[in-house]
Amino acid sequence: MTKTDDIIERLANDLKPVPRNALWRRLALGIVPALGLSLLSMLVILGPRVDISDVLMLPVFWIKSAYNALIAVAAFVAVYRLSRPDGSEGRFFGLLALVFAALAAVAAIQLMMAPVETFPALILGSSALHCPLLILGFAVPVYAGAVWALRQTAPTELRLTGFVAGIAAGAAGAWVYSWFCTENGMPFVLIWYSLGILLTGALGAVTGPRLLRW
Repeated sequence: MTKTDDIIERLANDLKPVPRNALWRRLALGIVPALGLSLLSMLVILGPRVDISDVLMLPVFWIKSAYNALIAVAAFVAVYRLSRPDGSEGRFFGLLALVFAALAAVAAIQLMMAPVETFPALILGSSALHCPLLILGFAVPVYAGAVWALRQTAPTELRLTGFVAGIAAGAAGAWVYSWFCTENGMPFVLIWYSLGILLTGALGAVTGPRLLRW
C-alpha cells in the first residue's frame, strides 16, 4: 500500500454518516431565527397595521401575503437543491414566472374593475418610493441566515445560488413587510414588492461568489 492509499484509507475510516435531514435542519437553523428577527424588527420599527383585524377579512391582504410566501418557499427549495455540488435550481424560474403571471392577472382584473381615477392609488399608492427599500432592509437578516447555512454546504454555482437565496430572502422580507403595508392595490404589489425582491436577489448575485466560496 502506498503512502497516498494509506492516507485515503485513514480519512475514510474517520468518516461518519451524515443524518438524512441534516441540510434541511441547517437551513432551518439559519433562516427561521433570522425571519423571527426580521418580524421583531418590523414590530419595533413600524408596528403592524392599526386596522389589522379588519384587513384580515380582505382577500387582497391574503393574495399579497400568498404571493410573497409562495416565492419564498419555492426559492428556499431551490436553495436547498443548489447547495449540493451537483444541484440545480430545478423548476424554480418556471414557478416564479407562474406566480408572477397569476398576480399580474389579478392586478389586471382589479384595474379593469376600478374607476380610472383610482389608478394612481392602485399603482403607486403612497409608499412606492420606500417600499422596495424597506423590503430589502427586512430581507437582509434572512439573507444573512441563509448565507450562514450555505457556508456549511458545497454549492458550485455561487452566483446563481446567491441570487436565488436573495430572492428567497427578499420574498420573506416582503412577507414580513406586508403585515405593516397599507397598500391594497395588486398592481402596487406586482411592481414595488417584486422590485424589492429583485433588489435582494441582485444583492445575492453580487455577494454570493464571495460569501459562498468554499
